[in-house]
Amino acid sequence: MKEITVGKNDASQRLDRVLRRAVPTLPPSLMHKYLRLKRIKVNGARAQGDMRLREGDMIQLYINDEFFSPPDAGQSWRRTPGRVCIVYEDQNILLCDKRPGQVVHEDESQDADTLINNIKALLFSRGEWDPARENAFAPALCNRIDRNTGGLVIAAKTAEALRVMNEKIRQHEVQKTYLCLLHGTPSPAAASLKHFIRRDTDKKQVFVFDHPVPGALTAEMRYRVLESRGSLSLAECTLITGRTHQIRAQMAHIGHPLAGDTKYGTARQNAGLPFSHQALYAWRIRFAFQTPAGSLENLRGRSFEAKNVPFLQFFHSLPVK
Repeated sequence: MKEITVGKNDASQRLDRVLRRAVPTLPPSLMHKYLRLKRIKVNGARAQGDMRLREGDMIQLYINDEFFSPPDAGQSWRRTPGRVCIVYEDQNILLCDKRPGQVVHEDESQDADTLINNIKALLFSRGEWDPARENAFAPALCNRIDRNTGGLVIAAKTAEALRVMNEKIRQHEVQKTYLCLLHGTPSPAAASLKHFIRRDTDKKQVFVFDHPVPGALTAEMRYRVLESRGSLSLAECTLITGRTHQIRAQMAHIGHPLAGDTKYGTARQNAGLPFSHQALYAWRIRFAFQTPAGSLENLRGRSFEAKNVPFLQFFHSLPVK
């Protein structure tokens, strides 16, 4: 028999969710069977999978040892240096500046040096997070950006912060502004765009439509041209929705693809550029909370900006139009 003590980050979680993370090799069908047979109990009593746990509850597991993962399972973060560029941090969140080329989560490449793994390694090295003391919670990202897009990403250090921040993002109370380099100069110099985006997961690409089509989601954003030099323009883009490749696809759709973007632009357009990926950076995050924010109340109305946008030096070296 093994016992699991419910900690603060697991409080209010459903029992079945905690079990899925604490015993990941236990099939869901067998988990529910063991609950019916009282081989999984809470505080010594029969429990249902949908029961909400409280801090201090004891989960008793009368199951075979073979279902418990080896000590290093799911701990690829241990192979990372814990290197994170921190823009802001408090006891609830960590706001970091991701470098272009780094993935936020592990993908098919199985590269362990991801943003979230480095965050986990950093917090573990400080003694702020220990998976041995957690059951259902691990530090998690609240937003994500593409591998070759750099910029600000929010990580939650507690379950409460993750819940609140995800809700604020869903309610459009977190404003994300990007800087990008565009081919040409859009006209008008500032506008709101509304399109419909349909994702093709096989091609890892999205397609933009001017009218609703089956399977497409609404995509809204605002752009503002800040300056034009040579054949490029520096623009500020603020997302209203957060769709896959949204800025890249929408700007290409109106005839101004991002510099360096060969997926939505062309190789001819990008010939001679000193970078081989899209010139796009998640530059600013503003916490524009309109409703109570609980443990994140201290962030209300605050803005944070990335200090080093890599492609700006190249842009400012171009001749002024």
